[in-house]
Amino acid sequence: MSVSLTVMTFNLHDDQAEDSPNSWEKRKDLCISVISSYSPTILCTQQGVKTQLDYLQQCLPGYSQLGISRRGSQDSLDEHCTIFYDKEKVELLEDGTFWLSESPSVPGSMSWGAAVPWIEPPGFSLQIVNTNMDEFSPRARRRSALLTWQHIASLPPSLPVLYCGGFNTLKESTTGRFLLGRSSEHGVVGDMRDTWPNAQVRKNVSLIHTYHDFKGDKQGALEFFKLILRALCLCWDRQTQDLHVDWILFRAEHNEGVAMNVFIHISCKSVNCTAAKTGEGAELKVKVNKLTSTKTQLPYSYYSLPYCPPDHIVDSAENLGEVLRGDRIENSPYVFQMREPQQCKILCRITLNEKTAKEFKEKIDDDYRVNMILDNLPLVVPIPRFDQENAVVYQHGFQSKDQKHFIHNHLTFTVKFHKDSQSNLARIVGFEVKPFSIKHDYDGQWKNENTRLTTCDPHARRAVTSSESPQVIEDKKDVIFTYDVAFEESEVKWAFRWDTYLLMADDQIHWFSIVNSLMIVLFLSGMVAMIMLRTLYRDISKYNQLETQEEAREETGWKLVHGDVFRPPANSDLLCVYAGTGVQFFGMILVTMMFAALGFLSPSNRGGLMTAMLLLWVFMGLFAGYASARLYKMFKGTEWKKITLKTAFIFPATIFAVFFFLNALIWGEKSSGAVPFGTMFALVFLWFGISVPLVFAGSYIGFKKPGIEDPVKTNKIPRQIPEQAWYMNPAFSILIGGVLPFGAVFIELFFILTSIWLHQFYYIFGFLFIVFVILIVTCAEITIVLCYFQLCSEDYLWWWRSYLTSGSSAIYLFLYAAFYFFTKLDITKPVSGILYFGYMLIASYAFFVLTGTIGFYACFWFTRLIYSSVKID
Repeated sequence: MSVSLTVMTFNLHDDQAEDSPNSWEKRKDLCISVISSYSPTILCTQQGVKTQLDYLQQCLPGYSQLGISRRGSQDSLDEHCTIFYDKEKVELLEDGTFWLSESPSVPGSMSWGAAVPWIEPPGFSLQIVNTNMDEFSPRARRRSALLTWQHIASLPPSLPVLYCGGFNTLKESTTGRFLLGRSSEHGVVGDMRDTWPNAQVRKNVSLIHTYHDFKGDKQGALEFFKLILRALCLCWDRQTQDLHVDWILFRAEHNEGVAMNVFIHISCKSVNCTAAKTGEGAELKVKVNKLTSTKTQLPYSYYSLPYCPPDHIVDSAENLGEVLRGDRIENSPYVFQMREPQQCKILCRITLNEKTAKEFKEKIDDDYRVNMILDNLPLVVPIPRFDQENAVVYQHGFQSKDQKHFIHNHLTFTVKFHKDSQSNLARIVGFEVKPFSIKHDYDGQWKNENTRLTTCDPHARRAVTSSESPQVIEDKKDVIFTYDVAFEESEVKWAFRWDTYLLMADDQIHWFSIVNSLMIVLFLSGMVAMIMLRTLYRDISKYNQLETQEEAREETGWKLVHGDVFRPPANSDLLCVYAGTGVQFFGMILVTMMFAALGFLSPSNRGGLMTAMLLLWVFMGLFAGYASARLYKMFKGTEWKKITLKTAFIFPATIFAVFFFLNALIWGEKSSGAVPFGTMFALVFLWFGISVPLVFAGSYIGFKKPGIEDPVKTNKIPRQIPEQAWYMNPAFSILIGGVLPFGAVFIELFFILTSIWLHQFYYIFGFLFIVFVILIVTCAEITIVLCYFQLCSEDYLWWWRSYLTSGSSAIYLFLYAAFYFFTKLDITKPVSGILYFGYMLIASYAFFVLTGTIGFYACFWFTRLIYSSVKID
């Protein structure tokens, strides 16, 4: 038999002196609101004192409670571990208490305890264990977990058990690993499972910790980066990673019998919660995001315009990538009830003045769009596709645009949901809007939001269906904001709800272009590889068959320069720096591509891709230092600290200088895209605090290893390079060498630029990874071919030319970016143009370092291979 339960764990946190700004008196209504919004069948509370529990009981008359103080049943002042249960759905059979100590039956033997009731819904039995572990001693937590597990293990295996509480430790700790069956404690192994990753649906998936120290989502820079680093250590998956210190664990035979509808982890110092399915009438809160425009590329916060604000504007926690993207996610007064339609709901009335009217007009002229979010889904406007019947594409956000300045002041929302076949619960799978501009009229005097409109009246069933009398933006004009909400059942399952958002209008062209590019580049690569293998094999055979002294003296081609080919180049230090930086870039891109192709960096996780790339860049500093030091030692360098400092600072400092200049321009425009000081400090901390030490560590390891030995000896006196043919001129061959690598990526580059500058989702990371592999092969092959021709013409200065040959593809990338700017974008403001070319200059510079390094190491491997394959006296 399957029984549906809703279980919540809630750390109430008794009043303490240091909590004065966040005392229980100021928190109690919020606690009741959170609990009531989810209506749990079972509510496990920790660290609550009797006055708090009495208040909960008063506000939750449908619940009964059980549990005593940790000092014993006679004490009423100390903390309790209390369980509330819905007395209409649950019947208490018996209850008991034991203390997590060496004397479990002695009340107050330690400063933490656990209540163990048996609760039985009609026709089904299970056991609830509620605990609160010591927050200071890891040893006490391990022994407490062992004691509790020994009790749970003594129960019949067929009896489901829920283990709730404040564990005061992470799932990856020794205590967590023991309870989850991944490590032993005194020879015993637990067998519990965490409800959070096992829930079919999760709400507020961005919440990955439950202790906030009364900050909500507003974490300081240090706490933010500690959180990100921990998240990285848990393999990126935000659905399974767990930085909670409050858990709900369960044990059920064959994982059957109890269907958990809602699992909520909540801490006394947190205002967030996580949940799964939504019942009818549950509150749905719409969040607003930045205002965006493809004409200016300057985002602004939603409330930079005088839209209707809520009573208190609360910022949501943005990750590092979201902040750099300019996302500013805030609450809004748009509040729905699940599956309860609303018509002509008045939001507010504002009176425009000259300043606010001008602000609206400027944003309308610049094609700004309003972005909203519901249940992590972006608001979209469905647009019919003329090439396919009953098909639509989604435009992200809505905008006001016409020859006159009209504002969309009436929004008709459509919330699509997928209903659970086994319950009355549903999951949100779509969030659409149809915006209208309408000049609202009303009879009599304006009173408040309950004023009856004549243009939109739910009582008279008069709905807004067109914009026949639009609302004009003018000074001293009143604007009334209204909205409708309709709910539509959908066959789309929750797991596939993002699929419709990721469909592209030109998908057939996209797929054809990708396949066409792959076929052309693969064909060219095969031809180049075949020619090189045959020609090189013939050369090596010819040189190894030279027997007479006369034949040896008449040797020509690439063998003739064997005494100079490994002579260190000019500016060898700089080459070492760029090679190390390229290795750092290559590692970052490779790992990011792999995670993205495997689905770990979903578009639903806003800013996740950029955050991952920045953090990977920092950690790849280890390989940058190692690569530059190894090459430097091969060039007989001795001052490894000097080359390390150059590797750690030359490229990042150049990028940071350009970025700081562009950020100053954005800040001057008062855009939300300007990176705040705290985030800027965090970036500098990542650079100096993590990346630089890792570069030094890598350099130290690389320099301590034995140097790379050349396969042939280098002459003391360099030979003269003969005059070269015009087609072997360095500038010409370098520019020719960059064509093929750029040809491998330019079609995919179009879609990447479109996703960045036209605010669309890019999601085909599998194809992008294939294109990246082809880029690697192409860079390596074209560099080897041109290097071979260069050596055959007795020009041994191949070091820098090999780097620049494939790296020159960055020139074509920047030229293509300029072509894209003038043909695809409608940017008119000088600041926006500077931002575009500034960011594309950074991208091209990074592409130069990446492709140049690939070509250099391919040529380095090739020259060592061929000169170690022939007999040289």
